[in-house]
Amino acid sequence: MRELPRLLGELASADQAVSQPADQAADQAGDQPAGTVGYAAAADRLVEQYEGVTFEQVHRQVLHLLPPVPARALDLGAGTGRDAAALAARGYAVTAAEPTAALRAHGERLHPDAGVRWVADALPELSGIRAERFELVMVTAVWMHLAPAERAAAMRSVAALLAPGGTLLMTVRHGPVPAGRRMFEVPAEEILAQARAAGLREVHRDERADLHGRAGVRWTELGFVRA
Repeated sequence: MRELPRLLGELASADQAVSQPADQAADQAGDQPAGTVGYAAAADRLVEQYEGVTFEQVHRQVLHLLPPVPARALDLGAGTGRDAAALAARGYAVTAAEPTAALRAHGERLHPDAGVRWVADALPELSGIRAERFELVMVTAVWMHLAPAERAAAMRSVAALLAPGGTLLMTVRHGPVPAGRRMFEVPAEEILAQARAAGLREVHRDERADLHGRAGVRWTELGFVRA
């Protein structure tokens, strides 16, 4: 019995997300997904961070996996639309799914002529676009916001969006959690196992440093193809 408090503490920290400050509860009002906590309040500051690096810099290690154009592309968790606009400029028909209204507003303001279709939708359900199919789905800096119980369902949702032969590109953050955010440490092995179970074949796996130079932050990059 004397070991019980220690064991409970270890279990609680194994997949621990950062606690939510009370003054950010509004971010989860209504139907706002829990993983978006903190983003509405930080949207103005995040514009410079997101737009301060290019699509090619962020995704240079997987550019060879992009399907030929024209093709339908989905950017899940599109943020300010940097990647969505870059894909559209390359000739893709792009849908940008972003659940945080403040980030969508910035994206539409910053990239008004990109031809990107913006939707308010989020993992794990993707209820608004789950009937659609895409040749490319990009999930950048999103997966670590999903709780363990959400991730298997989210992978099934993403896999169902892929057309036969479609490509899924994922970028997952590891390291310290910013104050006021909800993030989890997600092992790459878990993602690979869930992808296989959803009928996806691994075609790329790599890691890279953080482009903004944040201490302790690193990224896993994964690529899959639907059979």
